Amino acid sequence: MPELTRRRALTAAAALAATASAATLVSPGASAAEHRHGSPESFDEVYKGRRIQGRPSGMGGHHHEHGGGYAVFVDGVELHVMQNADGSWISVVSHYDPVPTPRAAARAAVDELQGAPLLPFPAN
Repeated sequence: MPELTRRRALTAAAALAATASAATLVSPGASAAEHRHGSPESFDEVYKGRRIQGRPSGMGGHHHEHGGGYAVFVDGVELHVMQNADGSWISVVSHYDPVPTPRAAARAAVDELQGAPLLPFPAN
């Protein structure tokens, strides 16, 4: 067995780091199902006692629609979401904390609301 040298250890560490970063670029936290056809999958679940839902809205192309044709609801009230250029998502509740999916945006909003009701966002 060859002796483990500092050079071989550093080479192995660099190769592992390159592999890990390549895997992160391919899938930055979202499942393959949520990237199929360019739109995340629908979801409907109870998170911390609040019902969160998400689904394609089918209104693609509307100038006020920043969520890429995707609607998210917390307890039946629409949560305004927006997809960033890098593929991450933000909401009107957690605007400065991007997350990988609309489901994660809904969960982050529930966390931020801390039991308070989500008020409807007025669309101009």
